[in-house]
Amino acid sequence: MSNIIYLGYYFKVSPLQPAVEILIAELGFAGFESFVETDEGVTAYIQKDEWHERILEDIQILDSKEFEITYTYDEIEQTNWNEEWEKNFSPIIVDDQCSVRAPFHEKPDTTYDIVIEPKMSFGTGHHETTHMMIQHILKNDMTNKSVLDMGCGTGILAILAEMKGAKPIDAIDYDNWCYINSLENVERNNCKHITVLEGDANLLVGRQYDIIIANINRNILLNDIQTYVNCLNKNGLLLLSGFYKDDIQAIEDECNIHMLKLVETLEKNHWVSLKFLN
Repeated sequence: MSNIIYLGYYFKVSPLQPAVEILIAELGFAGFESFVETDEGVTAYIQKDEWHERILEDIQILDSKEFEITYTYDEIEQTNWNEEWEKNFSPIIVDDQCSVRAPFHEKPDTTYDIVIEPKMSFGTGHHETTHMMIQHILKNDMTNKSVLDMGCGTGILAILAEMKGAKPIDAIDYDNWCYINSLENVERNNCKHITVLEGDANLLVGRQYDIIIANINRNILLNDIQTYVNCLNKNGLLLLSGFYKDDIQAIEDECNIHMLKLVETLEKNHWVSLKFLN
């Protein structure tokens, strides 16, 4: 790690919410690895090797007329990442049933208690998309269901699925940080039925699941829905998130082509999560 150089982007945002949350999510999908919210906005970090001049080209909120967002960036010195997120990561509780916390937080009185160290991975439960996916998992029967967590991030959704009785479970992410972090969190939560894999949808050839969870982004989902359908058992569930309310029609149209029926929509601060049945 000592030879990895990072760039820091310093965003000033007005008004702060929900712009900061949307900005963090879009930056996370673009490759930024760690975030620190500030009084003026957010600071985001990305490896210099992963950076390119058009890194912000797909950050839609920067073009929004609802918010004023300015930024500067520079090359930064080595950072104690664990110290940074420990200062900013607070525990959450979803629907009074599921807690998500770090090892140094006190254990709450919930049915499902997930302990994670997110490090640089995306998916602490704080973001709306992860929060809604947790809600879906809590509401649906997972007992002895084969599950895929695609774009697993910290592994949080796969871990909750096992806690609810799912098995076997595959957790897949193309990002090496997420792959390693998911392995660590799976072990930390004493999970026995989760296989963590590093890669993309190409790994899914020949695999079958009762439930597929994909919290990624609009473009990747639209590209990969056909692959998910090929892997989904009869009467299977497809749970999708990582996109905005305005994207629902495009996602639903693509799913309808493959005979998937939209049966539930969750919405939280401009973000949505959809449940499809085949």
